[in-house]
Amino acid sequence: MGDPATEAFLAHRNLLFVVAYELLGSAADAEDVLQETWLRWVAVDVDEVRDQRAYLVRITTRQALNRLRAVQRRREAYVGSWLPEPLLTAPDVAEDVEMAESMSMALMLVLETLSPTERAVFVLREAFNVGYDDIAEALDKTPAAVHQIAHRARKHVEARRPREAVSPSRTRAAVAAFQRAIETRNLQGLLDVLAPDVVAISDGGGVKQAWARPMTGADKVSRFMLGGLARYEVAVTAEPAVVNGNPALMLRVNGELDGVLAVRVAGDRITGLYYVRNPAKLHHVESETPVTLI
Repeated sequence: MGDPATEAFLAHRNLLFVVAYELLGSAADAEDVLQETWLRWVAVDVDEVRDQRAYLVRITTRQALNRLRAVQRRREAYVGSWLPEPLLTAPDVAEDVEMAESMSMALMLVLETLSPTERAVFVLREAFNVGYDDIAEALDKTPAAVHQIAHRARKHVEARRPREAVSPSRTRAAVAAFQRAIETRNLQGLLDVLAPDVVAISDGGGVKQAWARPMTGADKVSRFMLGGLARYEVAVTAEPAVVNGNPALMLRVNGELDGVLAVRVAGDRITGLYYVRNPAKLHHVESETPVTLI
């Protein structure tokens, strides 16, 4: 028999990582939170813990909130647009609708507009189905207060998230059409797959060149992207991947990984393009990250 504390932590580690990641939008920060959670967990008398999963989620939430408040100040000084750190996930994650939506780049960006407490309540309640009493204990609030925060956060998110879920197959089709258009440098192909009001955001972190601010409009986005490819005369290839539980592309320039492109799709068209080029954010696309909501 192994150490009970270690066994319990390892049994829930993937879940705890996703909790921390969805609260922080950073895999690196989520890993640090898990280290802090582990140090607090081994100081607990495990035999006295009635619900180990709930207890571990509570520790992780508190540590993630502490870190979130700290990194928010760091993000205010971030150079250019900030995007969540992408995670390479297993192909079957895309078939899990709840998982794919909760980890999507589009929803993660919406979560950035919530306060830390609102974000914690929303993530724990909507993604992990944590009870109001357990959330209240984790956040040191009353269940009634948590109900109010949950209602406010849900209303805020619903006003900004896609109105209808898009199947993985339709998203893959849109991503494939975008890939063909980029690789063949086909302007009409891009215009056909991008929604008229598409929004494109790129994150270079001040290390790689990126758009200074979000770019809007299919014609503007298409011409800018193809113009850049023509100007620098580079060989661009795109590899399909599942990133944050959703179909995406790994873009390579002259054979080297340049960035990860995630999308938001409505109907059959792409309404959001999220291109992460910051090298510091590409470490978790080299191998799959195991994730779970249970």
